[in-house]
Amino acid sequence: MSVPAPTLVRMSISTLPTHAAPDPDADVAAGSGTGTGTGTGTETAARPARDRPRRPGLSPSRANDYMQCPLLFRFRVVDKLPEPPSEAAARGTLVHAVLERLYDAPAGERTETSARALLPGEWDRLRTAEPRYAAMFASAEQEEAWLAGAAKLLTTYFTLENPTRLEPRERELFVESQLDDGPLLRGIVDRLDVAPDGAVRVVDYKTGRSPRAGYEGTALFQMRFYALVLWRATGKVPRMLQLVYLGDGQVLRHEPGEPELVTTERRVRWLWDSIQRTARSGEWKPRTSALCGWCAHQALCPAFGGTPPEVPAGAVELALGVAPPAVEGTDTVGGPTTVGPPAAGPAAAAQRAAGPAEQPVGALG
Repeated sequence: MSVPAPTLVRMSISTLPTHAAPDPDADVAAGSGTGTGTGTGTETAARPARDRPRRPGLSPSRANDYMQCPLLFRFRVVDKLPEPPSEAAARGTLVHAVLERLYDAPAGERTETSARALLPGEWDRLRTAEPRYAAMFASAEQEEAWLAGAAKLLTTYFTLENPTRLEPRERELFVESQLDDGPLLRGIVDRLDVAPDGAVRVVDYKTGRSPRAGYEGTALFQMRFYALVLWRATGKVPRMLQLVYLGDGQVLRHEPGEPELVTTERRVRWLWDSIQRTARSGEWKPRTSALCGWCAHQALCPAFGGTPPEVPAGAVELALGVAPPAVEGTDTVGGPTTVGPPAAGPAAAAQRAAGPAEQPVGALG
């Protein structure tokens, strides 16, 4: 099956306005920002409360983790091992927070100057929420240079979109959809725009650089995942998927079709089945790639001479809803393995959305 190729647009101004304001009565978890309600009629909600039990499910980031390396998926999802904060990830979190807060202001006040003015306060808030951020810098000068980098990304944003002409229907929207006889899909949509004719645009901000032409597969998988969740929740396929790359000032746009979302669902179902099979067997094997150099868990990885910790009791069932082997010691980690979709499509390892590697377009459906 062929699907339309995505378009990469440089220095364009968005022209799909929306008119509905966020729902102020939405139940937003503490610290999650202004993520809003259900103006589009979708079965979406604000971020779940922190003390609310979460059903086992799958997000685009965790799906990419498993495709990249099953052992990495285990460390993050089952063991929940801590990872040191990185300057790039923290900058991305900060810029996302500023762009979310920017739309709290009246349209005429959404200027670059206003956005830059939000940086110090949002950075203070993030450091309070995550104290480890404060340890990233050895000096005040390093921190100031890092903040200047965040300000530069905001400058780029204003060359790509005109926020005075936009009224997002939702921001930082938690979405989920339970597939029949399949996984619970969930994710956080950066921004949802709805045109007067009801057309939906899903927008995601990226603080890195855009992928080279022909290597958009990883980013498109994430956006198709969101489109699938919204389609299954509302019965309506989003008109536009849009990735805004602030690292090099480009916009990736793609108009999804129902057939490609059917293919995406088939891939997601296969992936979830593979995750559950791995969980039942306990064979969380590493998969080596160029991305290993970015991994925080090399010291625990057998591919690099390490030994993974024992899986905490009950952690697999809590995270994934399946029981691992009952015999002690059967949680094995063998040599490197490959993970790929079934014969219906080519195998491809999906990196995390902000990762350094690239995948050919269509590699993940």
